[in-house]
Amino acid sequence: MFLEELVPGTEIETFHIERKAMLNRDDVQGWLKTIAGFSNAQGGIFFIGVEDASNKLIGFSRKAADNERNFFNNQVNEHIFPRPDMRIDFIRYENRGKELFVIRVDIFESPVKPVILKFKNIPSIYMRRDGFTNGATYEEIIQMSIQSRKIQFDITDSDEDYERKNFKKLFLFYAERNNGKELTDKALSSIGFFTKNKKLKNGALLFSDKYADVKTQVQCSVFSGFNKGSERIITINKFNGNITDSIFYITDFVKQRMNHTFIKLPDGRKNIDAYPERALFEGAVNAVAHRDYFLDGTQIQVDMFRDRLEISSPGSFFQGEKIGKTYNLSNIISKRRNELICAILVECKLMEAAGTGFDKIIQEYKTADEKHKPFIYSSSDHFTLVLPDLTFEAGIKSEEVPVAIEFIPPKAMSEYDEKILSYCFGIRRRAGEIAAFLHLTDSTYFRKTILDNLVRQNYLIKTKTGNTHFYQANRTHVKKIDNTV
Repeated sequence: MFLEELVPGTEIETFHIERKAMLNRDDVQGWLKTIAGFSNAQGGIFFIGVEDASNKLIGFSRKAADNERNFFNNQVNEHIFPRPDMRIDFIRYENRGKELFVIRVDIFESPVKPVILKFKNIPSIYMRRDGFTNGATYEEIIQMSIQSRKIQFDITDSDEDYERKNFKKLFLFYAERNNGKELTDKALSSIGFFTKNKKLKNGALLFSDKYADVKTQVQCSVFSGFNKGSERIITINKFNGNITDSIFYITDFVKQRMNHTFIKLPDGRKNIDAYPERALFEGAVNAVAHRDYFLDGTQIQVDMFRDRLEISSPGSFFQGEKIGKTYNLSNIISKRRNELICAILVECKLMEAAGTGFDKIIQEYKTADEKHKPFIYSSSDHFTLVLPDLTFEAGIKSEEVPVAIEFIPPKAMSEYDEKILSYCFGIRRRAGEIAAFLHLTDSTYFRKTILDNLVRQNYLIKTKTGNTHFYQANRTHVKKIDNTV
């Protein structure tokens, strides 16, 4: 049986259709680039369970088809950014009385371009042309960027209708912050909360009462020591909820667990919190407001250590820019990644239109000494604000904080290499510490495939003390981005 018998009009040679008998596990990049190429072009159809050369149906059992679909979804989520707009269907047929399925994936042209395939931490851009998928040309990349430069996740259209009853929390919160004033539909329309046809924007969906999807996921952790390889993890909590609930979950989590002390004064005493309330609040708002919501499978990370609090938000600081450790927060230009989300937060007086959140953090720490000054840094995939614990007298152990780095990618590069080299730049680490930092298992595979690959190519220096191996970045191959001010 052939595909054209099952799906009329699917000729053997056509530029917008691709077929695979099954997904190649040994060459995942080979078929992923087709998905990315369709997204960067005019879309296309990807059949799984069909022989490419002949159009002959191979098919899968129901269970095998389900497994194949899950593998497809997992690989797309892990390697393609932003996730392509797709629809996946099972097409049922019978062959000699046996029930079989072909998987059909409709890939639509992405409103946000270029769609990037990131494999072994190396980003690539592909384009579908005349039935073949090849690397995009310089001119094509420029054109895609021009077309998409104003597209943000929060202002793209959703399929959900606006119903006022679904946003009771938002309206109540707005009233509390605006002396009982009502947030009207007219005001929401003026900031682009929904379309003329009352379809919600994707950013608006994140404020709905019952929103609990992964787009807003937050993970909050407390460690007993100075890094994620500490002997004891006190707690790890995950939260999924709407944007305003996420902000207050972060602040409440930290407030309930942070230290307090006091200084004796001649006429009384001065109470000191580990983290000033306003600085903590501004840090939480900043993480939520400027998170890259196109990055599926990520989360805001809130980590409490003995000497500091780290709030990390998915996405680089701005358009892939890396920032080394910098204390001068006032010099950071506010560039909004999510205009609609920020506009709603401004309306609710959670942030100011002028973007003065960092200035408020500096103000809260103005009396702190140099070892208790807040700072920021960013890598290619996250942006981190570090607030020192004002009750920890010794200040931050700076070598424990990852740094922004640059390096020529090694051969067989993994998606973890940049984080490993950043984490091991200031101090040598045990394999268990590195694995814990990456939220991975300290396995033989991790050591031999990921760590030892960096050792063989002299990106990591491996030493041994007693029976324990340690790893540290080789500074001849790895350079620190040093714009510390």
